[in-house]
Amino acid sequence: MFTVCHRLLRLTAVLLAGGLAASALTPVPHASAIPAKTAQLDHGGLPRTYVVHAPVGVERPSALVINLHAAGGTGGGQAALTRYDAVADANGFVVAYPDGIDLSWADGRGASVPDRQGVDDVGFISALTTKLVADYGIPGGRVFITGLSAGAFMANRMACERADLFAAVAPVAGTLGTNVACNPSRPVSVFATHGTVDPIVPYGGGGMTGRGGASTVVAAPAMADRWRQVDGCPPPVDETLFGAGHGQQIQRTTSAPCAAGTAVVFNRVDGGGHTWPGAPALMDAAGATTNVIDASVASWQFFDTHGR
Repeated sequence: MFTVCHRLLRLTAVLLAGGLAASALTPVPHASAIPAKTAQLDHGGLPRTYVVHAPVGVERPSALVINLHAAGGTGGGQAALTRYDAVADANGFVVAYPDGIDLSWADGRGASVPDRQGVDDVGFISALTTKLVADYGIPGGRVFITGLSAGAFMANRMACERADLFAAVAPVAGTLGTNVACNPSRPVSVFATHGTVDPIVPYGGGGMTGRGGASTVVAAPAMADRWRQVDGCPPPVDETLFGAGHGQQIQRTTSAPCAAGTAVVFNRVDGGGHTWPGAPALMDAAGATTNVIDASVASWQFFDTHGR
């Protein structure tokens, strides 16, 4: 497992750094798009960088989405992989892609350099979010967060610890460390997606070894159950979404309405691997991807209807 993880995450770092993947995966710029810009925000004594993309000609953007990269990746690489800029242009919202220290996050598991060095990523992402809300005049209650793999772990942690900032979270291929508490100050809507044969972050939870070391993680269904519990949800309703080919079936469970009008949706990608649905798989070792949903479009559609 370590060899597969190491190979996958090493390739992810190369691809998502912006070279081949950026040219191969970046869509043709939309007519209303303005080029994304890299900026810096000093926090905790460290210069932190991020990429921000805003639709041109929109005086008051409709929302802000924070999109977090996987371990070994970068904000620019996450933008290229998820193609979230195009969704932002079509719907008039701002999207930002922060960069983690050592290409990773202090998500609480203790399995990364920033975690072991005590980097305050909760504080950094919170400060960045507050700055962008002020800079772009984002309406209150229209701030959301998503992420892939380690970025999903970090997104879940942000939703657990800063529910005052984020109305909804959409983690893809990541849950929480079993050592990380989740007691949000208010209900948070959730749109989670996880493949049943994910070779990196096990669907059934337990031990995993990633780029930064070993950790023990919550099972994907148990994470969804935890969110239903904290949000005071009714029993979930099941539906099946179909597509063609391996990994082309999704079992979706939806709990709504939960407290304060929130909802918890869990997408189980049958046969799915460690991928962002709708985007190309990075390599065979990551497992199968699915096109039943596009995680970027689907998460935005969920966010758009679950603000505060």
